Amino acid sequence: MSAGHFSRQFRDAYGESPYSYLMTRRIERAMALLRRGDLSVTEVALAVGCASLGTFTTRFTELVGMSPGVYREHTADATAGLPTLITRDVARPVRNREATVPVSVLR
Repeated sequence: MSAGHFSRQFRDAYGESPYSYLMTRRIERAMALLRRGDLSVTEVALAVGCASLGTFTTRFTELVGMSPGVYREHTADATAGLPTLITRDVARPVRNREATVPVSVLR
């Protein structure tokens, strides 16, 4: 199967490109690592397989609606004490650039 054919078949089946799907999974993992709070944003970006901090930050912001650093600050207290399964479902990123940036982050 050629790369182009695979990409078209994947998009038909899942509604997004293989790259977009992969980045969404990476961002989900990054969100979990940032909630732990023991790694820097750069370490998290490298841990999830992103070679460029800029690309990671841009994609994270598109999917989550806030930068990785702001996300870590806001979720540290918000998810404390919640079981991992619930935290993962509540904090799942939005796909396909549907995230909105909270007004409080812009100020």
